[in-house]
Amino acid sequence: MAAACYPSSRFHPIHGANVRLDPSRTQATRVESFANGLCFSQEPLAPGQIFLLEIEEKELGWCGHLRVGLTACDPSRLDVVPEYSLPDLVNRGDSWVFAITRNHNRVTPDVDADAEQASGRVRGFLADPYLLIEQVRIPRDKLVGRSRPGRYSHILDDLYKSNVLPATARRSRIGVLYTLQPDGTADMHMVINGEDMGPSARGLPASRPLYAVVDVFASTKSVRLIQVEYGCSQASKDVARERTENPTLVHSQFILHETSP
Repeated sequence: MAAACYPSSRFHPIHGANVRLDPSRTQATRVESFANGLCFSQEPLAPGQIFLLEIEEKELGWCGHLRVGLTACDPSRLDVVPEYSLPDLVNRGDSWVFAITRNHNRVTPDVDADAEQASGRVRGFLADPYLLIEQVRIPRDKLVGRSRPGRYSHILDDLYKSNVLPATARRSRIGVLYTLQPDGTADMHMVINGEDMGPSARGLPASRPLYAVVDVFASTKSVRLIQVEYGCSQASKDVARERTENPTLVHSQFILHETSP
């Protein structure tokens, strides 16, 4: 197996007033209300580095779900952590955040689609062991949230027949990353249960540090980070290590070259 190219994911010690982190800073729980659940990655992400989380716990009685994205704002320089990612953080500028909904996952069957055909589509995209996003190649197995077999709820949703969860369900896995573009900007991609949703935002400032944003909002009560190892060239390892030691390093200096499995 290729060595991990990126440092382990952790949450930043700066977070919303209602968030409690576990000692490892890999689990974030909103302990009261439905807001003030904003979290950030400990370090800026490298190009192609996925910040992946799993929904650990839901809370009934609230309207809305998890929100995920990227920001060029250094969390340590925030005078006050905003109450909401949408609209508060985004309105400050240099932040790109999207609400996760059940319909985000494009493998959800159409209303009139045959159940067997829908199940076949799910198996189709899961058949490839790697997710390819431009030059980034990530093992798909860690990216896919799985339902637990034997639960009665499996008969209520065709996705459960292939053990792939709706985007907002408990155990669903959601990730965010960005890729460099020829014009020097970056595209943000959302990955939901192993499927790339395509560019969610374009024109991000790739020359600035970009932190992951996770808003543990409303019905999403707790999330935990999932570590994903995928190989890259020695040059990328050296630059990623330098990026960790020097957060002001310009992102365009990264060279991504994924190795074969």
